[in-house]
Amino acid sequence: MKLSVVIPAYNEEESITDTLRSLYNTLNKYNVPHEIFVTNDNSKDGTLRVLDELSLEIPTLVYQTNPGPNGFGYAVRFGLERFSGDCVAVFMADLSDDPEDLVKYYFKMLEGNYDCVFGSRWEKGGKVIDYPALKKVINRVANLIVRMVMGIKYNDTTNAFKLYKRETIDGIKPFLAPHFNLTIELPLKAIVRGYNYAVVPNSWTNRKYGESKLKIKEMGSRYFFILMYCFIEKFFSRGDYMKKSVAPKKEVSR
Repeated sequence: MKLSVVIPAYNEEESITDTLRSLYNTLNKYNVPHEIFVTNDNSKDGTLRVLDELSLEIPTLVYQTNPGPNGFGYAVRFGLERFSGDCVAVFMADLSDDPEDLVKYYFKMLEGNYDCVFGSRWEKGGKVIDYPALKKVINRVANLIVRMVMGIKYNDTTNAFKLYKRETIDGIKPFLAPHFNLTIELPLKAIVRGYNYAVVPNSWTNRKYGESKLKIKEMGSRYFFILMYCFIEKFFSRGDYMKKSVAPKKEVSR
């Protein structure tokens, strides 16, 4: 099963080299067939130049520039419309996600034939390194609200680092969120529409270079909109968007 890794990148000139080299070397070490799809989200720095250079040493690297509209959600969606693999993960350009965790996701999906594999930084075996205190409080409150509203046990919905089968991505379209609220739209739609998933503990490390693109003050109402959309779909859509089961083939008598 071929793995695609979609990486949105906006002004990641300083981070992208370490991220792509680490990702490529790790996936190669475990013999995971893959492509690394980077969406250059109209970066204003040297991100595109660095990608040009890295393409000479990383044969599985694919990259395109998103002409617009731009923003985290649009950049991820650009990649999700163009990846070539049988499954796809969203991975951060700043190497806050661990490539070793991605390998765990991949083999967990193969082992259980799961539609999705989600990480959790907050259950046993998960960890965060240099996580800002205020951001942690907001994260835990936001995830508690999501769990209560949606009636789910999963405790790290807001983390973008997740793995989906191609069929799952196709089944949760169309996408609505243009910003970081896409991080909750993807898993919540998958859960509401009946796609099964496994949870794997994962780690998160704060970026070494640059600054986070997430502006918490701007995102509250946008997260709330997506949460309410998924709530309405769960309780009022009467199953219209549920995963379609494949009927087993009947044996033909001879």
